[in-house]
Amino acid sequence: MAQLTRTATARRRRSRPPVRFVNRPPRSGGGRLARLRRYRVPLLMLVPGLLFYCLYYYLPIFGNVIAFQDYLPFVGIRHSAFNGLDNFRILFESSEFWYSLVNTLEITALQLIFFFPAPIILALLLNSLLSNRLRRIIQSIIYIPHFMSWVVVVILFQQIFGGAGLIPQALRTHGVSNPIDVMTNPAFFKPLVTAQVIWKDTGWGTIIFFAAITSIDVALYESAAMDGANGFQRMWHVTLPGIIPITILLLILRIGTILSVGFEQILLQEPAVGAKAGQVLDTYVYFHGIVDGNWSVGAAAGLVKGAVGLALVMLSNWIAHRLGEAGLYS
Repeated sequence: MAQLTRTATARRRRSRPPVRFVNRPPRSGGGRLARLRRYRVPLLMLVPGLLFYCLYYYLPIFGNVIAFQDYLPFVGIRHSAFNGLDNFRILFESSEFWYSLVNTLEITALQLIFFFPAPIILALLLNSLLSNRLRRIIQSIIYIPHFMSWVVVVILFQQIFGGAGLIPQALRTHGVSNPIDVMTNPAFFKPLVTAQVIWKDTGWGTIIFFAAITSIDVALYESAAMDGANGFQRMWHVTLPGIIPITILLLILRIGTILSVGFEQILLQEPAVGAKAGQVLDTYVYFHGIVDGNWSVGAAAGLVKGAVGLALVMLSNWIAHRLGEAGLYS
């Protein structure tokens, strides 16, 4: 009986027609249109953002042509005379441009050393708290300064460190006859600007690092704890390696803006210390390009800033790849 069943099954298999695979052409228009219809709502939500960047970021790039012209606003770009690299020669021969560049680099160096690690350290400290409620309360408090304008921040520092501020008044009551006015002393200007940035934006900067920390697999912490690692060792060997990629990404972006240290913050405090100590490239472009009406030289300075930033981003991304990290782009 079993032999007859196997024989019948073999005959049915031989009687079946062979399966043929037909190479069908890939879908073209219909598939793409179907995907567009499926994702039409997210795509429509992207439209305002794309328009914003096109109008305020990409279209103004074409205005850099005035850096190679003797631009006159009442004549326009089309009828302004072309003068080649004369604006860059004027820019590089200006001593004011060079000390503005030096001030910018000094402030950037201080911010890279003291401000950039501050959100990382604060995020690690808050992550070590056992109480989630206490952590949320502290996070809500340290986010508040980010939403204050620079006018309010400068006024607060003036009320505390200024000549008639809280600290000088307290020093006078304790016998110090002539306390230092930190807000008007050129020697304290760059550390003061860095301290203001740390106070204002450190709490807000922890958001990204908290997100990176929460994405680390909990099993790694459990394995480290089973191996006898204490809290500091788990932070050093698990948490820090887990946030290195996002740290390198943010560092590359920060290096790309190395010649931009904040316009409004510097503009509000530069008159108190003088241009020699307080002027940076952003305020140089404002005073010489807009206030003095020398639009072409101001555009040349802005173009130099953009070119240097692009070169630094590409260089730092190449170094990140050499070190085995993903970087900004592959």
